[in-house]
Amino acid sequence: MRFINRKVHAMLDYMTGILLIASPWLFNFADVNDAKWVAIIVGAMVLIMSFMTDYEGGAKKTISMSTHLTIDMITGIFLAVSPWLFNFDEMVYLPHLLVGILEIGASLFTEKTSQHSHGHITPAH
Repeated sequence: MRFINRKVHAMLDYMTGILLIASPWLFNFADVNDAKWVAIIVGAMVLIMSFMTDYEGGAKKTISMSTHLTIDMITGIFLAVSPWLFNFDEMVYLPHLLVGILEIGASLFTEKTSQHSHGHITPAH
């Protein structure tokens, strides 16, 4: 069941990217180098991918929505396990785990096609 529309997903992507980049300072783990850089790099990747996705929030529109959602799933899994993968779980794990789980959820519950398209080409606005 996919109940998140693509426009909402786009807004969530940009908010998630910004949140991840800011999270080391917002959640006081900027001194945990691996945790900080995982968050910043994944956040930057989310923003770049969002800019390049063929959806309501994309500008370049070179990445298909299906590919975007697959990358969201992989990114979510990576982010969720990164505290244990890079051994910073004893210092910080919750921001990475929670955002990772949210990314996985977004990938599973977002519509792949525009609700206006239904197999037809919709004019660009």
